[in-house]
Amino acid sequence: MKASLSALCLVALCLSCGGSFATQTADVEYEAVAEEYIKTYLAAHPLEGTALGLHEYDGKITDYSRLALDAELSRLRRFDDRLTKFDPGTLSPRQSVDLRILQAAVKKDLFEMQDMSVYERNPMVYARAVDVNVYIKRNFAPLDDRVRSLVSIESQIPNILIAARTNLQEVLPKPYVELAIQIAKGSADFLKKDLVAAVAGLKDEQIRVAFQEANRKAANALNDYAAWLEREKLPKASLDFALGEEKFKRFLTQTELVDLPPQKILEIGMKQLKAEQEAFADAAKKIDPNKPPIEVFKQIQSEHPTPESLIPDVAKDLDKIRKYVSVHHLVGIPSDVRAKVKETPQYLRATSFASMDTPGPFEKRATEAYYYVTPTENDWPEKQKEEWLTAFNYYTSDVVSIHEAYPGHYVQFQHLNASPASKVEKIFGSYAFIEGWAHYCEKMMIDEGYGSPTSASPSEEDVKREAKYRMAQADEALLRLCRLCVSIKMHTQNMSIDDATKFFQENCYYEEKPARTEAMRGTFDPGYLNYTLGKLQILKLRHDYKAQQGDDFSLQKFHNELLNHGMPPIRLLREIMLKDQAKWNEVL
Repeated sequence: MKASLSALCLVALCLSCGGSFATQTADVEYEAVAEEYIKTYLAAHPLEGTALGLHEYDGKITDYSRLALDAELSRLRRFDDRLTKFDPGTLSPRQSVDLRILQAAVKKDLFEMQDMSVYERNPMVYARAVDVNVYIKRNFAPLDDRVRSLVSIESQIPNILIAARTNLQEVLPKPYVELAIQIAKGSADFLKKDLVAAVAGLKDEQIRVAFQEANRKAANALNDYAAWLEREKLPKASLDFALGEEKFKRFLTQTELVDLPPQKILEIGMKQLKAEQEAFADAAKKIDPNKPPIEVFKQIQSEHPTPESLIPDVAKDLDKIRKYVSVHHLVGIPSDVRAKVKETPQYLRATSFASMDTPGPFEKRATEAYYYVTPTENDWPEKQKEEWLTAFNYYTSDVVSIHEAYPGHYVQFQHLNASPASKVEKIFGSYAFIEGWAHYCEKMMIDEGYGSPTSASPSEEDVKREAKYRMAQADEALLRLCRLCVSIKMHTQNMSIDDATKFFQENCYYEEKPARTEAMRGTFDPGYLNYTLGKLQILKLRHDYKAQQGDDFSLQKFHNELLNHGMPPIRLLREIMLKDQAKWNEVL
């Protein structure tokens, strides 16, 4: 009996070791494939490598020739196939999640190449190829070296725009052509003015001459490309941009692991839109019950800094917001290094209102983080200055700072840096998680009392101030909810650009021009529904996690755990954080 028992123990031990060994072997095999994918991915997208802080890619740019694009599609299909051969169940829990993050990233690029045909149908891709901001906004190398890289990149721009003429289909979607013309002209203007000004401190005359020549040719090529689009493509452009229901559903399933019919998501979005409009109106009544809500909000917008006090006021409020997060234990702030509030650099002002600029996760030298705020220009008429500053009213400005910095994108970046995230987790992120977290933070902060009276007997002014913050937060939510609804309606229900414009005007109270800009974006960026989709998924996960933890639930603990696993699709966070497997697929 003893011998038999010993034999059984030995068999059990061998099986246990065998299972562990099999897992280790599978992990090692997966890690080798993941590393190979990252190397080939960055070789195909070297500008992204530089932005990540991997400077062996400096001076390189994507090859857009037909031969190179065919090779890239072949590479993606090959890795998609290789990754499918791994069974998540045979990997360690950590690598199982890592595998599915990488699979979603591959599926996203495959979807864009195969289903959206971006290189054949979207002329904006080529107009944006000259995005070299990283070389001037971050001092990761001496200016001379960075300009050498710029010369190398700019010398390739004419070839890229020749490739565009070869790759693009005969008939293109009209919104894409119109936007590509604007972008190409804007990029040419950027090269001729802002880029030249940004490298004005260059000392080496030989590099200067080479830069001027490459810069001139690149700017001319962009203007020629815009003229070619206007002449050859705009007259015969179509309004055929919609993905269709089947593709749209697959897009969400493959890239965000959200396996729900678009119609179901739309129903949820429309219900949320109505609720947010009611919250907007209820808050307005507390401020002035005799005026329509939109008039009350316009009154709020008049409460803003002066042109001179804009940057100091935003910086002061940012410190106040950071302190609120810390004192109320809403989420851990892993580092004392502050984001520096700066005026948006001149070359970024045409496209930026306020933005967070964090270094790449692998950057070793230029590690500063900047919160950019776009000021008024001195030569603007007073009316234009006033209109611009309404967007920086004290309440909206704080909500935007919450989104961009604390506890939004900047805290998200700090957690990523402090976590034991793998290379895959640091490079590939879910659109819905990244933007959903920042957008969720806006509501969470107001719900947790930011801007609310601290006194048990608040004054009338305190109550109104609280309502103003709620209106500002609801206003931001209404925009993102409209994006969700419009994205689905445009791509699955044949909503026109005009109807989409009207939807933004009627449902988030935008003027015609910004409403049309939002509608146009939806034609080529169906994923802009992810701001709301991500926020709603986080709220659902929080609800389920709170029910699971009971009395042990802590908001700070929830947020810290949420941010400790890279930037994965939120469906994978449900798997990590929820014990009940039956709930893993209940994403909304």
